Amino acid sequence: MPSSNEATADSISTATRANGTFCPQMRRKFVLVAAILASALGFIDGSVLAIAMPALRVNLGASLAEAQWISNAYALTLSALILAGGAAGDRFGLRHAFVTGIALFIAASLACALAPNPAVLIGFRAIQGIGAAIMVPGSLAIIAKAYPKKERGRAIGIWAAASALTTALGPVLGGFALSTFGNGVWRAIFAVNLPLGLVSIYLLLVKIPADQPTEKRSLDLGGAALATLAFGSLAYGLTAMNAEGGGMMAGPAIVAGVVLLFVFILYERWQREPMIDLGLFRIGAFAGANLATFFLYFALSANLFYMPMVLIAGWGLSSAEVGFIFLPLSTSIALLSGPVGRWSDRIGPRLPIAAGSFVVAIAFAGLALLADAGIHHFWTGTFPLMTLMGLGMALVVSPLSTAIMTSVEDKDTGAASGINNAVSRIGGLIAVAAMGSLAAFVYARSTGNPAGIPGFGEPPASGLAADLDHLRIAASDSAFAAVAAVTALLCLLSSVIAWFTVPGQALPWPQQTSDSGD
Repeated sequence: MPSSNEATADSISTATRANGTFCPQMRRKFVLVAAILASALGFIDGSVLAIAMPALRVNLGASLAEAQWISNAYALTLSALILAGGAAGDRFGLRHAFVTGIALFIAASLACALAPNPAVLIGFRAIQGIGAAIMVPGSLAIIAKAYPKKERGRAIGIWAAASALTTALGPVLGGFALSTFGNGVWRAIFAVNLPLGLVSIYLLLVKIPADQPTEKRSLDLGGAALATLAFGSLAYGLTAMNAEGGGMMAGPAIVAGVVLLFVFILYERWQREPMIDLGLFRIGAFAGANLATFFLYFALSANLFYMPMVLIAGWGLSSAEVGFIFLPLSTSIALLSGPVGRWSDRIGPRLPIAAGSFVVAIAFAGLALLADAGIHHFWTGTFPLMTLMGLGMALVVSPLSTAIMTSVEDKDTGAASGINNAVSRIGGLIAVAAMGSLAAFVYARSTGNPAGIPGFGEPPASGLAADLDHLRIAASDSAFAAVAAVTALLCLLSSVIAWFTVPGQALPWPQQTSDSGD
């Protein structure tokens, strides 16, 4: 005869199954808190690291190529494995996979905080990316599985708002910490992941019941390995093109990356359960939205990675000031995504995506003009343009998700969303590699590489002659102007692609009654 506790557990389980979830109502709040904390790990880690990169380079003596790989080692494993990470939740259960991803992420974070040199840091950043590839898709998926449909929208809204708040505050607080405590505090950026992750794991293991695997999906580890090798080779080749990277290997690495990419595509077509359903790219709207995503997030990632280097190492601004450049982006997305999403539902996603990408292009073109003219006005020049960029991205984010989801059948929406997530991260990976080489080339050409002058993005050593320091600052401006100009053109290209491929009305004239121009 079952005990009263067993009977209560059975009744909770029965009620939970009736709601189509694995989690009883009184414990769902713990799912939400755990998911928010886990999301904060990834958001804070990525944005604050960009602010901390100049300090990190000084503290560890990292070259520009090493700085690129400190970012790209993480981006590479995350982008290549994120689809396999999502499948792991279906195969082994979301709670189990989510906890595994968080544990791997925080263990690697602690190792990053203790890294004695750039090479060790790069290695553990790659492991951190593997953890994130399991953790990131699990964050939203476990909310969707824990809450019934009628409560899911509100829960996801709370998660999104909290994620936006951490994204906004992370760089600001990180910048103040760097300005207050000095260069060595960059290690705390990684160390702070430990308490956040441990609280999340505690809630998941102690407060939340285990869910059952939904299907025995293949993880397609062969495809994940090929994707890692292909994009890793491309990123290595593009990074090696810069003056510090050993240009002789650039060509062979890029060729190897292209060949491996074709091998990956052939392998995925041969697989019974591929990591990426390549058939989805036969849908014009889906292919166009992903191409627009690639160019837009390429541009965004390049500017957000290299701008802090120029502002801190070139202009001499404090980390506390520079931390504010991320604020308009996250704030605009948090405040405007809802209204823009409703507007997109009425007229279709074409106009918001195309218009938003065009606005971002104007913002980056403005940054290029300011940098090329050597105008170092942060609060009256750079910050307003970053605010304009944030408004443009707020026009894009929600409609782009709508365009991806509505371009495929309902059964493929999860796969489509995962592919688009991976595409945006691959865009960032290639951007940091390629634009770093462009910046290094322009910087070297502008300075002529005289003895004693630091590399691009490095603060000057004490005692640097005034004429060399002036040359260094001007060259930094020229290098960033080149990056901003190229990325402005890519945003314009993203706008054009969206206009011609994404469904929706061409213009929201009242007399038009069709919601789709396709």
